[in-house]
Amino acid sequence: MKLHLQGPMTRHIKGSLRITGSKSESNRLLILQALFPGIRIENMSNSDDSRVMQRALSTREQLVDIHHAGTAMRFLTAYFASREGVEVVLTGSERMKQRPIQILVEALNDLGASVSYLEEPGCPPLHIEGKKLKHASVELPADVSSQYISALLLIAPSLPEGLRIHLKGHITSLPYIKMTLGLLNRLGIRAEMQEQTLSVYHTPEVTDQICVVESDWSSASYYFSILALSEPGSRLRLSAYREDSLQGDRVLCELFKSLGVRSEFDADTLVLSRTEQALPPRLDLDLVQAPDLAQTLAVCCFGMGISCDIKGLHTLKIKETDRLEALRTELTKLGAQIRVTNHSLHLEKSEGCNPGITVETYNDHRMAMAFAPLALKTNLFIKDAGVVSKSYPGFWEDLEHIGFKTEAVGSY
Repeated sequence: MKLHLQGPMTRHIKGSLRITGSKSESNRLLILQALFPGIRIENMSNSDDSRVMQRALSTREQLVDIHHAGTAMRFLTAYFASREGVEVVLTGSERMKQRPIQILVEALNDLGASVSYLEEPGCPPLHIEGKKLKHASVELPADVSSQYISALLLIAPSLPEGLRIHLKGHITSLPYIKMTLGLLNRLGIRAEMQEQTLSVYHTPEVTDQICVVESDWSSASYYFSILALSEPGSRLRLSAYREDSLQGDRVLCELFKSLGVRSEFDADTLVLSRTEQALPPRLDLDLVQAPDLAQTLAVCCFGMGISCDIKGLHTLKIKETDRLEALRTELTKLGAQIRVTNHSLHLEKSEGCNPGITVETYNDHRMAMAFAPLALKTNLFIKDAGVVSKSYPGFWEDLEHIGFKTEAVGSY
């Protein structure tokens, strides 16, 4: 059930790793491939979420269970709703049944879909009767999960008149919306954003082509943290990454500069090195455009003995777990002084890490991986370590490759 994790004999880290394809890109391309079968996908993510998406898109069963895969729930809701003649029940884990989806359902129904709730209003499971969506314009609040917006953008080229989405208010997680638009453009689909309006034009077919998925930047974040916690002179090479990446989490390169991690590109390889620069006493960050990095950065700052204030985190309350509360609980066990609100996290400088602590993962892959770099500071246990398969199944093996020691306590 638990994994005992220890850091390398030396904190001078060296190595090369190839990271699995981006889950975000893979899941978007899988929906587009279902709409345009001439698309071939290479370097597909081997994550649970992408495998769930593949199975759901190929099944002929009326009950589709996506378990914990939030992206799959949002994207498949839009996909099935727009497939005329299809009838499915879309469900998931108990946590998934608590995660809101009302805004997306209302938008789809406004477009002419037939989506209804089977249990709690506003949450899965959903009964979906696929319809030909005839309307071409819809309005959404902009300060909600970008996955609602991306779900609509992905089906838009298959709609008779395309789709215009008018966003109200401040846009959350804009890089993920831009990723979706960028992938559409790469396939030859006309998609654009002008101020608060997104437009995707009807596209009856796309040219047969191969799409190579870039490696996942979110997965790279844990190695940025490892380098920050390692000795100056440490160096890691991660492939395969693009300097012109569509992934919003590429902002890691900027965020970790002040923590002593330099990023350079060598063709398709991202080279990380630990510099000797002086560290700031406190970090003040707004992660509204990259909220998935909050756990990595908060844990890293704790391990480095740096205070931090992180805002823009309101979407973390509705992820696999309440990530803000989970961070507060687990960092406190390790010795942190930390306070959270509904949208921010405030961490004070710490003098060290309590040894031998068991980190609960709350069925959240990012909790397991974000805390793992602390093994460079102290020995710790990761509960339900197999949860990493949701996005990065080979994570523990890759840590061993660069010198970490793992020992199963029970099975995982």
